[in-house]
Amino acid sequence: MMDIQQLVHKSLEELYTMPVPENSVQLQKTKKEFKGHLTLVVFPLLKISKKNPEQTAIEIGEYLLKKQSVITEFNVIKGFLNLTVASSYWIDILNEINRTEKFGTVEAAENAPLVMIEYSSPNTNKPLHLGHIRNNLLGFSISEILKATGNKVVKTNIVNDRGIHICKSMLAWKRMGNGETPQSSGKKGDHLVGDYYVKFDREYKKELKELQATGLSEKEAEAQSTLMGEAREMLRKWEAGDTETVSLWEKMNSWVYEGFDETYKMMGVDFDKIYYESQTYLAGKEQVLKGLKNGIFRQKEDGSVWADLTSDGLDEKLLLRADGTSVYMTQDIGTAELRFNDYPINKMVYVVGNEQNYHFQVLALLLDKLGFEFGKGLVHFSYGMVELPEGKMKSREGTVVDADDLMEEMIRTAKETSEELGKLEGYSPEETGDIIKTVGLGALKYFILKVDPRKNMVFNPKESIDFNGNTGPFIQYTYARIQSVLRKAGEQSVFLPAALDTGIAISEKVESLIQMMSEFPSIVQEAADSFSPAVIANYTYDLVKEYNQFYHDFSILKEENTALKQFRLRLSENIGKIIAVGFSLLGINVPERM
Repeated sequence: MMDIQQLVHKSLEELYTMPVPENSVQLQKTKKEFKGHLTLVVFPLLKISKKNPEQTAIEIGEYLLKKQSVITEFNVIKGFLNLTVASSYWIDILNEINRTEKFGTVEAAENAPLVMIEYSSPNTNKPLHLGHIRNNLLGFSISEILKATGNKVVKTNIVNDRGIHICKSMLAWKRMGNGETPQSSGKKGDHLVGDYYVKFDREYKKELKELQATGLSEKEAEAQSTLMGEAREMLRKWEAGDTETVSLWEKMNSWVYEGFDETYKMMGVDFDKIYYESQTYLAGKEQVLKGLKNGIFRQKEDGSVWADLTSDGLDEKLLLRADGTSVYMTQDIGTAELRFNDYPINKMVYVVGNEQNYHFQVLALLLDKLGFEFGKGLVHFSYGMVELPEGKMKSREGTVVDADDLMEEMIRTAKETSEELGKLEGYSPEETGDIIKTVGLGALKYFILKVDPRKNMVFNPKESIDFNGNTGPFIQYTYARIQSVLRKAGEQSVFLPAALDTGIAISEKVESLIQMMSEFPSIVQEAADSFSPAVIANYTYDLVKEYNQFYHDFSILKEENTALKQFRLRLSENIGKIIAVGFSLLGINVPERM
């Protein structure tokens, strides 16, 4: 479109013999109901033409037709000039796409901006669940998309490895564990620790019920709970460096990290740098105490430290508890300071759910008040929650869907569906295993990433694995079909020239398909600007849908005209390339066979 826009701009200056502001030349894709490829909006040019919209459009159209061979036809609808671009131009575009190995992406220059993306942020008291899957997939995909648009990217994770919730799992294991380990139980470490978090909650609720039965109110019962009191004491001991408490914490966290590593590997996500709250909260605590000394924060009679944000339209925010222990905000202040000390970050993006909108609004304000220049420049990429058809999940009640269980279910469902459709016939067990894993995880990732990330969504495993419609398997199957056609062409020794003959006659539908392909770089840029993998996911589906219509309408390997056969093979090959690049930016693999 940029090429045509420059050409039209130059022609307009020739036609009207005067400078034409570049922003006056507004080209857009022609609507499907009208003939043409590109539409010029004429209204910004009326001051120059001194004619009405229709006369101006006709005048410009006739001039372009006369002076520019790339424009072959035009029609006028009110103040809109619809332009038809020559087939040879679109074949040239296809040749250019073919020459560009990673079409749609840009390598980062040496002085490119550095963007840090934080995602995952798990707690070490439970395994990753469905909500974490959306977080990790979004964070990883946004990182890949930003890299593809010329940025340097650092993918980072902050592990919430300390706090009262961690102590709940530790206390429950200490009381009820009887020395159980991942090895003795046969469970992944993160699942084992998560079980004890659930056990704590059950015992705590049981204790509260008994206390309330004696006539105490809910708040009074909570205050007198011996179980919660022990958990708070365990946290205090941990912060004081008590040897026994720290040793138990290290042991249980090591179980969890091994489990996390397995889950991340299966999910296909990774990190360049991992921070741990246990290593960053002290830096945050130091900043809070410094802010207290400088009068930025205030201390209440019970010893707790607060930030008064009422003048900023917010409320008061707790930064240190009365017993001196830290809260999440304290840790985030320390982590932000350490990160900006470690890296020359130009932009910091937090991929965190929309239930934390207020938290990041406060964090940006606090960092600014503490004198950090990067404070107000932080970006909270706020995404919607993900639920199952059955409704919301609750970790402490044990009603969450574990990420591991869900991924296994997706692979199992992919196997069953593929077998029913006869798509695994003739493959070895090893090939079958690779294919169903690629399809199952691709279905999961695509279903989650195709949704506008800012919206809440319902994940339905059965819908996601469908081989028809807007699903990962549908797109993967199209890619595999293309690879099959290319393999057969190779077996038939079909020669593909480096550049296609631009004199081939192609249909309007095929021209539109190449036009869609040419839009891929701008689609990737739009996804980067909006932090939305959904833009790429849905573009890829639309492209595949159009290609499948082409595949249905035109013969490829049986085409007798050699030039046309070569063209259709090259077109198919590059559709496959765009699918592969697009899916790689979503963190999804594509199968060579299926």
